[in-house]
Amino acid sequence: MTFRPTTLERAYQLAESGACRTVGEVKQALKSEGYDRIQDALYGSTITNALRKLCQENWSAPTQAVES
Repeated sequence: MTFRPTTLERAYQLAESGACRTVGEVKQALKSEGYDRIQDALYGSTITNALRKLCQENWSAPTQAVES
């Protein structure tokens, strides 16, 4: 049996991972992973503000290769 986190759980994982800079990027990542009804699961200012804060705290800019 394979465990798949709920949409809300996965949104928090993505926000905490540092891979997403904004809530919009979290939603896009969820969509690309095959989650549906994302708007319904992430509806409300409390959830949006919490995800936004996590994204801002954990986002790390991708490192760019320096050309010599």
